[in-house]
Amino acid sequence: MSPDLRQLRYFVTVAEELHFGRAAERLHMTQPPLSHAIAALEELLGVALFVRDRRGVALTAPGAVLLPEARRLLAAAADLPALARRAAEGEKGRLSLSFVSSADYSILPDFLRKYRARYPEVELTLRESTSDVQVDDLQHGRIDCGMLIPPLPASARDVLDYLPLLSEPLILATPAGTPGDTRPVWLKNAPRLPLIIFPREASPALHDAILSCFAAAGITPTIGQQALQMQTIVSLVSSGMGLALVPHSVSNLMRRGVEYRPLRDPVPHVETGISWRRDNDSPVLKGFLDLLRKKR
Repeated sequence: MSPDLRQLRYFVTVAEELHFGRAAERLHMTQPPLSHAIAALEELLGVALFVRDRRGVALTAPGAVLLPEARRLLAAAADLPALARRAAEGEKGRLSLSFVSSADYSILPDFLRKYRARYPEVELTLRESTSDVQVDDLQHGRIDCGMLIPPLPASARDVLDYLPLLSEPLILATPAGTPGDTRPVWLKNAPRLPLIIFPREASPALHDAILSCFAAAGITPTIGQQALQMQTIVSLVSSGMGLALVPHSVSNLMRRGVEYRPLRDPVPHVETGISWRRDNDSPVLKGFLDLLRKKR
């Protein structure tokens, strides 16, 4: 059996006054019940907390050790109402967020800085993962929200909500040719290199959007490599393994040996958004989403 907060408050008051009469006055009680409560606490702990003699009252060695811990516990208990209010307002707690790699070069860094400034006591868990993995994690409650590339699969639409955040065109990434040349180019005039592309099973919308550009230009690309992370795709381009079509924000990933060029061709836009379980009533998630909506 453990001491309760009332017993600890009595102990601390006596320890501060070193006088049962004055301590009883502070506690708005009479001395006999206080003496009885301290004796009961000592019996519960199995040690003497005070030395009582004609000279007065003094803490024993165990009592001196217990005093700062008792104060800490009482202070923590006093903080509980404020802690509960902060948790209810989404200011304290945990949030797990997954994100596609392209978000790391666009909306994510700036937003996280704003979120950390607004909610410094929220513990964030971040993980990069593909859209298909995020949908599965969301459906099974393994993460709170995910920045992904839509659309959501039909099987998830009754469970998940979605908020669009960013729409951006695809651009061409090729091994560096003319340094500093960022003029728009027709896809048909791009180097005849293998295509490095995101796997369709990981993000059907992005994969199909890329291939639709080549189809519209009358080109049947040779797929050389597939990679799950944008940084890997860009690294393969920089090594001369092929070319790629990537969301515009990926051009923020500066890599020696890569040239980013806008396309003259009509190009589809790639959307990035945030998804979460409809039944997740976490105040922390609500605060996160509310701040995202203000940023749009």
